[in-house]
Amino acid sequence: MKRKKIPDEAVQRLPIYLRGLLSLSQQGHKNISSKRLADFLGVNHWQIRKDLSYFGGFGTPGIGYNTEKLRRQIRKILKLSVVHKAVLVGVGYLGSAVLKYPGFGMLGFNIVAAFDNDPKKIGRRVGNIMIEDVSNLQALQQREIEIGIITVPCDAAQETFNKLIAAGIKGILSFSPCYKTGRQKVKVITIDIAMDLARLPYYITTRRITKV
Repeated sequence: MKRKKIPDEAVQRLPIYLRGLLSLSQQGHKNISSKRLADFLGVNHWQIRKDLSYFGGFGTPGIGYNTEKLRRQIRKILKLSVVHKAVLVGVGYLGSAVLKYPGFGMLGFNIVAAFDNDPKKIGRRVGNIMIEDVSNLQALQQREIEIGIITVPCDAAQETFNKLIAAGIKGILSFSPCYKTGRQKVKVITIDIAMDLARLPYYITTRRITKV
């Protein structure tokens, strides 16, 4: 049987639902309707129901969703039920901040290695991670790491991307704002903070200052 195509947008929204369910569960909500979850997240309730319908039926008529059960189901869909090891390349200001971010652990991600090309950084520790020489990236093949995080300058992104793929990395989160080419089977998600920030003023009503 041919597998049903799931829209990428629906998958992108699942972590948002997961985060909302976690917060509501901590507030003591054992059951939740799609409308209550939608109001909490600021989204449309029909969108939640539609997105979840791609993966099966999770709710109970008249009751809604069991908060804890739906959390487990979404984690299973996103393959977050097991710990995923990740490697970070580029330990500058942004890379260091990513290494210290505690939120990854709650979702089952564990950054177990970090690489850089700066001799002054190699051998130092950020938290419990020792920075390694980027020239040794190929050794990742023996370490069963499938996820890479790139926080290098744009001019070094493609080379880093190629090295990670050669080392067996299957998915890459890139903070480098440039286009990269590679194998289609490697999933790449790019976060461009400047581009997202550039959209923000459009939604803000600002007071015009007129020079006299």
